[in-house]
Amino acid sequence: MKRFVLLLLLIGLFGQVNFAQQTRTYPKADISFLVLGDFGRQGEYHQKEVAKQMAITGTEADIDFIITTGDNIYPKGVASALDPIWKSSFEDIYTGHSLHVNWYPVLGNHDYAGNPQAEIEYSQISRRWNMPARYYSQSFKLSDGSELLIAFLDTSPFELSYFKDDDEPFRKNVISQDTLAQKKWFTELMSKSKARWKIAVGHHPLETSGPRMDRVNHVANSWKSLLNDLGIDFYLAGHEHHLEYNQLGPSLHHIISGAGSKITPLKSQNKAKFAKSTNGFAAFFVQAKTLEFHLIDENGQTIFSRHIKK
Repeated sequence: MKRFVLLLLLIGLFGQVNFAQQTRTYPKADISFLVLGDFGRQGEYHQKEVAKQMAITGTEADIDFIITTGDNIYPKGVASALDPIWKSSFEDIYTGHSLHVNWYPVLGNHDYAGNPQAEIEYSQISRRWNMPARYYSQSFKLSDGSELLIAFLDTSPFELSYFKDDDEPFRKNVISQDTLAQKKWFTELMSKSKARWKIAVGHHPLETSGPRMDRVNHVANSWKSLLNDLGIDFYLAGHEHHLEYNQLGPSLHHIISGAGSKITPLKSQNKAKFAKSTNGFAAFFVQAKTLEFHLIDENGQTIFSRHIKK
């Protein structure tokens, strides 16, 4: 009997050791961050499961901040900066210690269906929600003194179909924005910058393997050539509810991270280097001359990664 008990204790001990060895490791980085999209559903549709794995990855990778690719709150954004849905769809879901870093959001079409200005105003209430305007930029220093520059775009006003939407408040919100001014701002920002890495974030993808793949892509028509011409390294998007990677030019890499809650089936994977209809998020690890990203599912497993050198 004593030997049996001792055997159980040894099994338990080795089990704990093996479990500890399963801790995931990520690349060393000057700057690391997560990318999440299409998520705010009051914890439903696996939102909580994704949040849990984000917290684990955030701890293991020691992340610096989090980017959202829009559709932050479903179904129709928020009514005000004091809307209770902020608590049920954001504050009460992303509770992990590592997730209490700066969040840099963009607006999606569902955010435009509510009060998009209130998402900017929420920056004055939440210590981690940082959205100074509908489009803006952030820069980060790397270890050799070079720079990572990220531009956060407002892409809904570039989707021409929204100008005919039956929802009048939504339609007016979109029409009210000056798209020429935004493109001028972006062009000047990127043209003048000497940043080593340049990333743009918007809600709408330039290409997709999802349900919208055969639709006219007004956002791509307006932005794809410009992003290539300006030497942008990455365009991060959501809108389609899956994880996807593709390359759209000599140096333009394209990520869809829109799987923060409800997912949708893929339509075709023929053009994508990787696409999967699964809940999850992306993680980026940036150094002066290398960048690595992982697409991570709701179980915390890296399902695709790519290492890029400059």
